[in-house]
Amino acid sequence: MTPEQLLQGLLQGTAPVQRRAMAKAITLLESTRADHRLQADELLTGLLPHTGKSFRLGISGVPGVGKSTFIEALGLYLIGQGHRVAVLAVDPSSTVSGGSILGDKTRMEHLSVHPDAYIRPSPSSGTLGGVAEKTREAMLVCEAAGYDVVIVETVGVGQSETAVANMTDMFCLLQLPNAGDDLQAIKKGVMEIADLVVINKADIDANAAMRAEAQITSALRLLGMHGRESVHPEDHASVRPEPSTVRPELVDSVRPELVEGQPGAIQASTGSARTEQSSARTERWHPKVVKISALLGQGVDAFWAAVTEFKALQTANGKFALRREQQALAWMWERIEAGLKQSFRTQAAVRQLLPQLSLQVSQGQVAASTAARQLLAAYTDRFTVRAEPVEALLSSTTSPSTGSGRTGTVSSGRTGG
Repeated sequence: MTPEQLLQGLLQGTAPVQRRAMAKAITLLESTRADHRLQADELLTGLLPHTGKSFRLGISGVPGVGKSTFIEALGLYLIGQGHRVAVLAVDPSSTVSGGSILGDKTRMEHLSVHPDAYIRPSPSSGTLGGVAEKTREAMLVCEAAGYDVVIVETVGVGQSETAVANMTDMFCLLQLPNAGDDLQAIKKGVMEIADLVVINKADIDANAAMRAEAQITSALRLLGMHGRESVHPEDHASVRPEPSTVRPELVDSVRPELVEGQPGAIQASTGSARTEQSSARTERWHPKVVKISALLGQGVDAFWAAVTEFKALQTANGKFALRREQQALAWMWERIEAGLKQSFRTQAAVRQLLPQLSLQVSQGQVAASTAARQLLAAYTDRFTVRAEPVEALLSSTTSPSTGSGRTGTVSSGRTGG
């Protein structure tokens, strides 16, 4: 099918035609053939005016945390609320054979057959970060097809796989009860960029789930003091109790003038500024922790209520649009880096030197860094050669002897006239 036919099937086709067009479109986008890449660019250009209207939700967590089970429960709940749900599930590729089981769709046996749901499993194919190389492009296909909630399920991740947070509107991290202590909860990495933390399988051990909720809540509060959201010193006051929450029996035990909001309290000259700062804090999203049982379908409504609150707040304070703008630029640079890597591997001089240098590096005759510099020099030589005419033009000067505006090229030793 041509890009025009795929676009027509996505936008105007009936349900069976649209599903087939979506599958073929994503396959085209994931292809590495040069002619397919040109067709994929044409397809993306046609898709862009019809994208951007969905909510992009990233779901991540350690292996076995119940991501697929939770997504099925969430998807069925959202369909019941009138949404159309698309799931892009990323499955790890074998480092030995390169294959992938793509078994996430099998776990979603009810959601996968629903007419208002679309599930596309894709292999990671060695891409780091927990997602596939063309997950961003696949999201645009789903949006153009009219799915208003697009869920990206990552592979089972550790502490440093955070790529999905850079391509979705909200990043949710699934955790298990008894998955670690307080120190584990405050480790930098995937935890500090989570917008919402979900403790799954809370029905197995309610006490353990409660402890995990308390530990993670405390960790998120601590990370919020130094993380991406709280960058102003006044934000640290958000962890202090509001005046209305000060227990009356404690008021008598302290100096009244030190209890803000109590009789006799000292009124600062910057009271209006403090009010503005407090208002600004309320406009920031503070990550929350919710407990659920995906298997029993418990807590899914509370989870979506938190998601809805997040979306409303981020839209009101302008961060929703800003996040998408930053993601679009990150996507551009990501493709630039991938294109440069592909161009490097296919460059003639590099392909000629690579076998010999690889052998020398493997035998310990040449340092890996030295071989890398030689290959990069061979790659950049072609740009240096092409740049010489430009340098010649820049070094040319107007001949003072003619006054006719002709130039003399310094490198050639000639003068105009």
